[in-house]
Amino acid sequence: MSVRDWAVRAPQSTRLERMEAYFGGHGFAPHRHDTYAIGRTLAGVHCFRYRNAMRHSLPGGTIVLHPDELHDGEAGTDEGFRYRIAYLEPALLQHALGGKPLPFVADGISRDPRLYAATQTLMQGMDCRIDPLEEDDAIFDLAQALAAVAGARRGRRALDYPAAERAREYIHSALDRTLTLDELEQASGRERWSLSRDFRALYGTSPYRYLTLRRLERVRAQIVAGRPLIEAALNAGFADQSHMTHHFTRAYGIPPARWLRLLQRD
Repeated sequence: MSVRDWAVRAPQSTRLERMEAYFGGHGFAPHRHDTYAIGRTLAGVHCFRYRNAMRHSLPGGTIVLHPDELHDGEAGTDEGFRYRIAYLEPALLQHALGGKPLPFVADGISRDPRLYAATQTLMQGMDCRIDPLEEDDAIFDLAQALAAVAGARRGRRALDYPAAERAREYIHSALDRTLTLDELEQASGRERWSLSRDFRALYGTSPYRYLTLRRLERVRAQIVAGRPLIEAALNAGFADQSHMTHHFTRAYGIPPARWLRLLQRD
């Protein structure tokens, strides 16, 4: 890690995460997370591999990474790159989309002015606290812009959004214990394999991955608060620290210790 690398998180929101970061060279290894990553390159060239191609993000465009799509990040020039990013759970967008399949922007970068305008609120500086109602408006505007830019996806069957939402809520009640698909089937009232397909279409990932990422969010909150890694791992429902570190690195592209150092760059 370059000594110049840094990251800053915006004032904490209960609904989404916003960050600004700078990397002088290699940023993070290939990884997946179950949120949308919506961002802007502020300076330099932000290069990342996405859907089997190298993408090059420059100031003026909008980065749109779909949930559970593999990607990495590195500087395209010796000057490094600086960017802002917002991570949004698909469930937030579903309240505005009404149970439609998630919008998909194939290239991972859009120059569409509608999307750029819709992300203006979320792309404010990290010292700007966004009011709750303003945040809700921004999420709604983003959902509509994503749907417009992505266009309709053909050949999609009807989805049981209420059943998938019942399963998602049940997962949140079981973060600290082993969970089975049998339980989700009973909680949702939906046949298990139909539920699994609907869950992926509506929330961008599988029920198990969704559970794992919610546990990792607990880990991040605890280590920022000063808890040791082993304690945070066990408190979040992981078998041990190595199990948690494996999942953390797969989800965020860097191990938890490095992630914490980026935030403590003072």
